[in-house]
Amino acid sequence: MSQTVDRALSILPLLAQGPADLSQVADRLGVHKSTALRLLRTLHEHGLVYRQEDQRYRLGARLFALAQEAVENLDVREIAHPHLAALNERTGHTVHLAVHEDGEVLYIDKVESRYPVRMYSRIGKPVAITVAAVAKLLLGDLPEPERRALAAKLDYPRYTPRSTPDAAAFLQELATVREQGWATDLGGHEESINCVAAPIRGADGRVVAAMSVSAPNVVVTAEELLALLPLVRRTAEAISRDYSGTTPPKETEENPA
Repeated sequence: MSQTVDRALSILPLLAQGPADLSQVADRLGVHKSTALRLLRTLHEHGLVYRQEDQRYRLGARLFALAQEAVENLDVREIAHPHLAALNERTGHTVHLAVHEDGEVLYIDKVESRYPVRMYSRIGKPVAITVAAVAKLLLGDLPEPERRALAAKLDYPRYTPRSTPDAAAFLQELATVREQGWATDLGGHEESINCVAAPIRGADGRVVAAMSVSAPNVVVTAEELLALLPLVRRTAEAISRDYSGTTPPKETEENPA
């Protein structure tokens, strides 16, 4: 039975590459045509494959409907929280999860620092969009026309001397973050607070959320916080795998630079 299920499931990635006829399916599975036909008929009955008029098979509409339903019911906060809590337990620092909604970047989860001196933030509060590390990751993933349109209409408050000064600098920062796959806020919103962040990606590779570790410089220096970046990135990758349902790579080697 397990071999039958394995063979049936092997048909789906084959048809994802394009329609295939019975002979092609049988050859790919290494089975007789009669066996391949039984498998295809079963998948067809469940709407997972569809037989075209030219007798070739393609993926069925039911498969896409199931995928869309699954995506809509995914709760990134629920999936991410155990990972955020584990990172907080290991580092002791404040850990945030943020998403981009309706033109704002919002914190949707937080695990508080165990240190008495900590940054102020709360769930549901918009972040300082032009300087926050999580915002740079979420906005940097937007298509270039959207990034430029957004940058042109934003205000650029000078929270500190390190704040992003204008649209040109903001776009350059987003391009850098997009390329390197991580972001920082080193005193851009509050001079005494530093932050490192990494993206959480869906199955299509798009950034669906961003997570960060933040700490006051009286607790750890910016350099000490940056040293946690590999750990932060590994955590984000683990959340991404759980969210998208992908398997981990055999080897993972982090390099924040």
